[in-house]
Amino acid sequence: MALDTSPESPAPVRQIANAIGGWIDKLGAVWVEGQVAQMSRRPGMQTVFLTLRDSVADISVPVTCTRFLLDSLNPPLVEGASVIIHAKPSYYANRGTLSLQARDIRPVGLGELLARLEQRRQLLAAEGLFAAELKRPLPFLPTTVGLVTAANSAAERDVLENAKRRWPRVRFEVAYAAMQGTRSAADVVEKLQRLDRDPDVDVIVIARGGGSVEDLLPFSDEHLIRAVHAARTPVVSAIGHEPDSPLLDLAADVRASTPTDAAKLVVPDVVEEQRIVATGRDRLRGGIAALIHREQTLLDALRSRPVLADPRSLIDARRDEVTSLRDRARRTVGHALDRAADDIGHHRARARALSPLETLRRGYAVAQDADGHVLTSVTDAAEGATVSIRVADGRLAATITSTEKTEPTKDDADD
Repeated sequence: MALDTSPESPAPVRQIANAIGGWIDKLGAVWVEGQVAQMSRRPGMQTVFLTLRDSVADISVPVTCTRFLLDSLNPPLVEGASVIIHAKPSYYANRGTLSLQARDIRPVGLGELLARLEQRRQLLAAEGLFAAELKRPLPFLPTTVGLVTAANSAAERDVLENAKRRWPRVRFEVAYAAMQGTRSAADVVEKLQRLDRDPDVDVIVIARGGGSVEDLLPFSDEHLIRAVHAARTPVVSAIGHEPDSPLLDLAADVRASTPTDAAKLVVPDVVEEQRIVATGRDRLRGGIAALIHREQTLLDALRSRPVLADPRSLIDARRDEVTSLRDRARRTVGHALDRAADDIGHHRARARALSPLETLRRGYAVAQDADGHVLTSVTDAAEGATVSIRVADGRLAATITSTEKTEPTKDDADD
């Protein structure tokens, strides 16, 4: 029912907003088909926000649903999925926005296909087939590169031409296989296993040009994924272009964004390697030259020292020093010997002064009886007895004719 308005009696915004809300409420619940363009889960909220985009026109509408509804979907809903939603339109008058409150969500068409692929991805990931620790490094310079691709395809030309341009002597073992269709997955698996058994093949590239999701389905085949996981040879996935991402990209050891990128990954660039070798050689030469120059400078500095310029000068100086020390030692020893000789002379003179022989030389004599006893008193010998008198230079034999005893004087007592 149209509103009765005019320039003289316009309707306020709230009336228009409430009228729009009322008209939308009369629409009731509807089934809507579209593609999930965006999905947002906000922490702590039980409401999930989606953006549903029309598959033809550039039109989108926000959708809300409960977290329970979204989590109950199997396979899980992913962005890009085509879906049919049973929802009730709602108009928020305060913000002037329209949204759909989803009550049921059903994947359809391509969306259902992507959902199945996502479910397969989750199952294979849970088995560990995509684990990062299982990825093997590519050889630096493979003896032979195995290539699985379609015969006379652009992907084959891209890989071969770019690889040979980078490393002209690279050798390829090409195994042609159907790269799309119902037999594609089994054919690729067969060629992959054949190349994997070849001992000369060091790396295997699976290459195909881009295509639709349906065209790339064989490269998300579970049998192919398991064959790549079981291969002993490193595998490079070069399927499609940058936006394309089949499950093979996750299972392969290395993912190449394009077949051309795969050629750059499997062989080095001969020009770049030559540059690296030349740079390394120049650095090595420079290092050796610097080392030689440093050692030569050190050697020249050593040779310029007087001791090395004339080694005999050091010997002569040391010889003069040894001679001076020897003369000093001789003088010191001579002085010490002289002092020792003087001391010996003094001690000898003192010893001689105390010797009985010296006493005899001063005129004294020692009288002994026939038995050799020293006579110290006149009473020790009788008259007529024979005595021996010891003088400085010999003995005298005498006979006592008489004896006379004298009293000691004061001087004798003092002595």
